[in-house]
Amino acid sequence: MDRKLHQNVAIVTGAAKGIGLAIAERLARDGARLVIADLDEGGLMRAVNHLKREYRAEVASHAGDLSDQGTAERTIDLAGEAFGRLDILVNNAGGGIIKPFAEHSPETLKTTIDRNLWTVLWCSWYAVPKMRAQRYGRIINLGADSVRNGLWDHAAYNAAKGGVHGLTTGMAREFAKDGITVNTVAPCAVNTPQMVAITKNNPELAAKFVSVIPMGRPAEMEEVASMVSYLASAEASFVTGQVISVNGGSTML
Repeated sequence: MDRKLHQNVAIVTGAAKGIGLAIAERLARDGARLVIADLDEGGLMRAVNHLKREYRAEVASHAGDLSDQGTAERTIDLAGEAFGRLDILVNNAGGGIIKPFAEHSPETLKTTIDRNLWTVLWCSWYAVPKMRAQRYGRIINLGADSVRNGLWDHAAYNAAKGGVHGLTTGMAREFAKDGITVNTVAPCAVNTPQMVAITKNNPELAAKFVSVIPMGRPAEMEEVASMVSYLASAEASFVTGQVISVNGGSTML
């Protein structure tokens, strides 16, 4: 077993299920100690028990809405309280309200921005001082390949994820000499429970999402987690400011 993250402390947000849980599993397998966070308190507790049982991971957790400044601050502080430091922040919390732009309401627009951009802003803002103090850090954001290809029904979601992509490049340049790398992993459609539900309830829409992928299938969650694992490691020490697609070729270059 590759323990390339042995004794590293990683926060993974949105980790109760789906891509976030797959990332937490991979980082645990790589030897990291974990703080996981999610709005779903019950799902979070199940994830904690799963990670401890299956991976013998050291895990702390915090439940709450990470678009709230105080919740984000408490989550970031928990890494130091539980494990003494913070090496890796994976900003995965999000979730799109996927619908035609004209069908959004003010509430769904705000929720989409809150979930996908404010969560990243607050968590990163509180993490950076801790990483600067230790002259080391890895920030990995989850973006979206749809920002690049203008996928159907994703306009509002892309507004939020496009902000994440822009934040990535700005932060990477600002903190490059502090030992902190900042990158974004941008998946295409991923075989998550949400994608399974779309495939079941609206197969025509799901087929459109997959139609732009030359490989002809969604990504698996583990394929996304693999790229996060690489960017979280010392092996990626000269990679920063990048939006790296895990997309089966849906956009190229």
